[in-house]
Amino acid sequence: MASMEKVQSIIGAILADYESDRDIDRVESFHRPDKDVVIDIIEKLQRIVFPGYFRDKNYRMYSAKNNLSVLIEDTMINLTKQLTRVYQSTGEDAKTAQEKAEEVCMAFFAQIPQVRELVQTDLQAAYDGDPAATGMAEIIFAYPGLFAITVYRLAHILYTLKVPMLPRIMTEHAHSITGIDIHPGATIGKFFFIDHGTGIVIGETSVIGNNVKIYQGVTLGGLSTRGGQSLRGKRRHPTIEDNVTIYANAAILGGDTVIGADSVIGASAFITASIPPSTTVSLKNQELQMKSHN
Repeated sequence: MASMEKVQSIIGAILADYESDRDIDRVESFHRPDKDVVIDIIEKLQRIVFPGYFRDKNYRMYSAKNNLSVLIEDTMINLTKQLTRVYQSTGEDAKTAQEKAEEVCMAFFAQIPQVRELVQTDLQAAYDGDPAATGMAEIIFAYPGLFAITVYRLAHILYTLKVPMLPRIMTEHAHSITGIDIHPGATIGKFFFIDHGTGIVIGETSVIGNNVKIYQGVTLGGLSTRGGQSLRGKRRHPTIEDNVTIYANAAILGGDTVIGADSVIGASAFITASIPPSTTVSLKNQELQMKSHN
């Protein structure tokens, strides 16, 4: 074990490094959201969306509605606290931040029924689109795509309510668990199915229509990020119209790129220009080379 003098010297050097007034040097945390609490809110929202699947272990069936009422109220309180912190971190005074947080929280929860309606269509799309699915419960419990989409749909409400930071914390939590990266700013229609899902990226300004199916490794991205912050607020990501299927590892890039309705994009396709409706895009078969080991 190092001497106490050396330990104290190192500690002193690290503490002194915090005095540099950089972004990473901030030590006060009161006016910033608590990521662990936000993750807990996500778990509670999941119970609210799927009340019969993710109940608290202490719930009793005979008082399910009472328990759900308590759960919803508790989640509203915790979300309001985190929203207050977010608004204070942007410079709002405590009173204004609190009032704004309460208003946004009410607006968010008022849209929960619409979210649940959309999630039901996503669940149905997963069941209809995957012959390996044995039932709805299996999809709800086990499919990473449905989890990522559900978190996105909840975060998207906060994004449309212009809440800073929290929506991205939510979708990045889902990303860390599933490998599916959906920016909360994306616009996604009904009956959206992500099959397998690992490695999918859906950028902020992507627009996805109804009945779209996407496989693992697909990127809906920007052509370039060299412009950095100068690109903020501009369309950078593609539009995918209704009834499109995009197979594994395809990359579709650019804000002017539109994939027409009823099209099929083959695996590993790289697309930077619009595709007309009812079009199948595929790579020309590459020659396979086989050598005998005998």
